[in-house]
Amino acid sequence: MTAVETIPFVDLATQYRSIQSDIDAAMAAVLSRGDFILGQDVRLFEQEFAAYCGTSHCLGVASGTDALRLALQACGIGRGDEVITTAHTFIATTLAIMEAGATPVLVDCDPEYGLIDVTKIAAAITPRTKAILPVHLYGQPADMDPILEIARAHSLAVIEDACQAHGAFYKGRRCGSLGDIAAFSFYPGKNLGAYGDGGAVTTGRADLADKVTLLRNYGQRVKYEHLEKGGNSRLDTIQAAILRVKLRHLDAWNAARQRAAAAYDRALADLSVGLPHVVPWGTHVFHLYVVRTNDRAGLQQRLDAAKSQHGIHYPIPVHRQKAMAELGYAEGAFPVAEALAPSILSLPMFPELSDAQIARVAAAIAGT
Repeated sequence: MTAVETIPFVDLATQYRSIQSDIDAAMAAVLSRGDFILGQDVRLFEQEFAAYCGTSHCLGVASGTDALRLALQACGIGRGDEVITTAHTFIATTLAIMEAGATPVLVDCDPEYGLIDVTKIAAAITPRTKAILPVHLYGQPADMDPILEIARAHSLAVIEDACQAHGAFYKGRRCGSLGDIAAFSFYPGKNLGAYGDGGAVTTGRADLADKVTLLRNYGQRVKYEHLEKGGNSRLDTIQAAILRVKLRHLDAWNAARQRAAAAYDRALADLSVGLPHVVPWGTHVFHLYVVRTNDRAGLQQRLDAAKSQHGIHYPIPVHRQKAMAELGYAEGAFPVAEALAPSILSLPMFPELSDAQIARVAAAIAGT
């Protein structure tokens, strides 16, 4: 009997094989030149990704978390300041705010999309508020127009957490070009992923780009002339070379994710799971395909039996994490986020996901 192959949650090996010759050549060129730190491919990737996002500046950094922190610092946010963000996000969003010296002020998410509830932002503003940090969660954009309107009315910066939204559009504009500054992660499993950690900051403002340029590289523009108390957060040249190859495929890969999501929608339409809703103001590039269920443990058991991997994004709301106890939020503070946490489940999602694999996942969910 032929063994049933496991359906991976993300299949990076298959993706690599499809572009192996280009990837290997790109890495070999860096090895041949030896420009491993802020080399040629970093500069070229920054130009190409800025153009892709529809903005004028991109700075490669060491990770998505660093991208968030440096974006905050570039906006002058530090000790004593508050930054409003969502309670339904990965902890890196709040950690970056705290690493910058500021305090995260959380608001609940909306029940339909799980994105920041824009109707709750204004009430969270205090005299210490300096920025709003919306998260483009799972691959689709937060509703940016009302966020930007609130920010303008209160002279606040808007910092996009676009770490899960590479290539997504908001009303015809790419995520990463909507606020004052934006942060991207190139963690390997992202829609545009490196082969290690990496990140980028995008902005249309030359002053913020210049600030990040200094902060990521010891505060220096010229070697050994330190103008700021910067640090070391630089995108490796080999990773930039890999990202340049992959960027050429990103739109096609996102379209494949959208086709897979549509196939999931059809296959799961009559089953007892809640399907992801797509916002009317933008596109969803399905970094994750997240369903909702009243019996997650049972669903997980059926998927395990069918050899289908799965994930939870995220099982514990950020304000209930032990590491965030100092924020002082009690259980019940954000009821929508707290209701989502025990009910969400992420199904396999990657561009190479086949119809047969989707059918297997659907059959497992159906219990057939």
